[in-house]
Amino acid sequence: MEQIIKIEKVSQYNDLKGIETQHPLISVFYNSETKALPNNSRMHFGLYAIFLKAGKCGELKYGRNNYDYDDGTMVFIAPGQVIEVNNPVDYQPTGMALLFHPDLIKGTSLGKLSQYSFFSYDSHEALHLSLKEQQIIKDLFGKLEYELSQSIDKHSKSIITNNIELLLNYCIRFYDRQFITRENINTDILSKFENLLNDYFITNTAQEIGLPLVGYFADRLHLSPNYFGDLIKKETGKTAQEHIQLKLINLAKERIFDIDKSVSQIASELGFKYPQHFNRMFKKNTGYTPNEYRNLN
Repeated sequence: MEQIIKIEKVSQYNDLKGIETQHPLISVFYNSETKALPNNSRMHFGLYAIFLKAGKCGELKYGRNNYDYDDGTMVFIAPGQVIEVNNPVDYQPTGMALLFHPDLIKGTSLGKLSQYSFFSYDSHEALHLSLKEQQIIKDLFGKLEYELSQSIDKHSKSIITNNIELLLNYCIRFYDRQFITRENINTDILSKFENLLNDYFITNTAQEIGLPLVGYFADRLHLSPNYFGDLIKKETGKTAQEHIQLKLINLAKERIFDIDKSVSQIASELGFKYPQHFNRMFKKNTGYTPNEYRNLN
């Protein structure tokens, strides 16, 4: 039977790994010096966790697919997420790990970590590092490990959180590089997104389920909404929501000239539940109400 383990404290995770708790709110360690996690279990995290995986290792997933890269992978877990652990027999953990409690960053510039969208990426959207990038991350892990080995004083919290912030900012840089180096894959996704968006309105999907949402397209492209949104923004300079909005406006401008249809009918075809919402959106983007635009042209 599948085992579900709730990890609410740093010390709980440390106990599972068989390591000493040096600080109640943060833990940094080399996995090679720890025990393997309970196999065939699911873990519900109340902590932030960052893993740097080294080489071929066990299966750690919280998304739909397996990892597609073995030369160094970073995985990010946020409070409320559940991960699955499936390791081979005689598995020996590798890489490094950083865990910290949300209380550690309260009142700091990290805030809620909302600017780091990769905490909500799926496993197959993990960060894949070059050897040089791996070394930078290892050095930052090392600085945190060193700080935790020192006596806690009034400077400890700011030094620790500043180093976590630096690490995460490097990860943003590396993700930007990853989006660029996988340009062919990204272009294919963008093309599929455009096709799906066209199909959404050509078929009766808009009338059946309403206005198109980013999550709808992300799901059909087997991506998490955050990764999909970030990819589209990096590739085009516009958010996925802006692409959807632009499509809506262009279609509305085209269909408004069909005088055999009322504005309410057109609004319904585009997925608007209430015509007044369509009117408001149209005027905001064109400066005219639908009827004014129809008469002007």
